[in-house]
Amino acid sequence: MASTSQPITVRTLEPGDEPRWDAFVEATPNATFFHLSGWRKVIETAFKHRTYYMIAERGETITGVLPLTLVKTKLFGASLISNAFCVYGGPVGADTSSVQSLEAAAIQLMDELRVPVLEFRSMSAGRSHWANKDDLYVTFRKPLDGSVENNMKAIPRKQRAMVRKGIQNGLQSAIDDDTDRFYRVYSESVRNLGTPVFAKHYFKLLRTVFTKESDIITITNDGKPVASVMNFYFRDEVLPYYGGGTADARRLAANDFMYWEVMRRACERGFHLFDFGRSKVGTGAYNFKRYWGFEATPLVYQYRLAPGQKIPYLNPLNPKLRLFVELWKRLPLVLAERLGPSIVRGLG
Repeated sequence: MASTSQPITVRTLEPGDEPRWDAFVEATPNATFFHLSGWRKVIETAFKHRTYYMIAERGETITGVLPLTLVKTKLFGASLISNAFCVYGGPVGADTSSVQSLEAAAIQLMDELRVPVLEFRSMSAGRSHWANKDDLYVTFRKPLDGSVENNMKAIPRKQRAMVRKGIQNGLQSAIDDDTDRFYRVYSESVRNLGTPVFAKHYFKLLRTVFTKESDIITITNDGKPVASVMNFYFRDEVLPYYGGGTADARRLAANDFMYWEVMRRACERGFHLFDFGRSKVGTGAYNFKRYWGFEATPLVYQYRLAPGQKIPYLNPLNPKLRLFVELWKRLPLVLAERLGPSIVRGLG
């Protein structure tokens, strides 16, 4: 363990540092799955964005980490984000000085790159002088009981009835080894919401980089996929992250059954916390998660802005994007899958 009297140095992640970086993330309570070093390869390979993964050290001991991605496109401009394409991020450290050193290094990088926006996606506010976006996103996290039966009983009555409806409809769940069935379901679901979809190779890459930390659960009805979700596993948490259902999913209660299957399987494997992920306040996804008995916790995304800049507002709730959303819902699926990746890479 490094002495706090030693000076802190900040440098970028070098090849071979990954095991030490990830060991620090695993051992640091406020670090998340989205701080793991594997995201660097995923983002650089899938989206061709430059990343700046910063390490704070005292001597040879890591005392803090900060994953940063420069998201820069002609359509949406440039932002330096921790962590892009993820719901959580920001600097994490063993002490306040390490966090502050990482923040200072990020600000210096922002100025050197002449980027107008630096964004930290944290669970709580930590920078009183930064701009906040604290009224848009919430997260839903809840402990899992060690008993499958008790977890079923903990679901509110009306939502529990929907899960049982899925069971009565004869739905089946299975672990998929590849992303093919998942992608067909997920891309259709995202298109129907009016949102550009990621490329298939992005999900293949996630499964390759996070082989031990991820799986895909697909729900079928008479052998036909109707819902599917990619899940991440970190410490004692399960995070169903990318999920969706076909047009038949609502009628069959497939999404309800799917998330129960994620919960049931995670319980049986010994996981103790269910992270239902980020949602926008007032949306259908927000209400769906509340029906499960989860309490919303506001996420505080903080921004350092260059003079004259405003907080980016790149989400479907932006009134300026409403026409785009409605038009996207009408695109043929094959066209949405072709056009979506070039657009979504700029959203971060």
